[in-house]
Amino acid sequence: MHIIDTIFFGIYPYLATAIFFLGSLIRYDREQYTWKTGSSQMLSSKNFRIASVLFHVGIIAILGGHFAGLVLPWEIWHALGISMATKQIIAMGVGGFFGVLCFIGLSMLVYRRLFDPRIRANSSLMDTGILLLIYLQLIIGMFTIVISTGHMDGSVMYNLMSWSRYTLTFRPAEAVEYISSVHWLYKMHVTLGITLFVLFPFSRLVHIWSVPVQYVLRSYQVVRQR
Repeated sequence: MHIIDTIFFGIYPYLATAIFFLGSLIRYDREQYTWKTGSSQMLSSKNFRIASVLFHVGIIAILGGHFAGLVLPWEIWHALGISMATKQIIAMGVGGFFGVLCFIGLSMLVYRRLFDPRIRANSSLMDTGILLLIYLQLIIGMFTIVISTGHMDGSVMYNLMSWSRYTLTFRPAEAVEYISSVHWLYKMHVTLGITLFVLFPFSRLVHIWSVPVQYVLRSYQVVRQR
């Protein structure tokens, strides 16, 4: 098991990161025409807006929560007077709420992708595969909340934060030691998350790089009557 943990949690994250950045760069350089969301709203708009809003609000909040929970050093939480146990309760509550929103929206999108004839006919294997993988990842994440009720002391939260910390500071041996003891469902959740980074450059997910931040800071458009 130690060898498997070393491969998946000590080596795989760095391999996935290299593919994530280099793959995105190469695709942008060579295949800019494919650099798009590939929206299917024109093919079928029924319930699309509500599904898209629920999914995007949920997934953005979840990603933000994962960043705060895994990347921010635990010393910051300690300085704010938040213990690991309290942090776990916050993560379970906030993650559960936005997880449900995301699940409802994504369920609608998955149903639409699989059972709407026009959408299915215009979907690539990667389009469907990446959607189902995100769906599976979300379901597993929801199940980890249930498992977390069995250890409310925040110890597993600390182990996962430590794995992230040592991985980001290029100390894979220490990182593996912290994640080896956690429940296999947490390990699957982490592994699928890393796999999404591997698939990112080859899917429509690349449109995330092009989020129109400048749109918020743009100048007002002047419109004059003729």
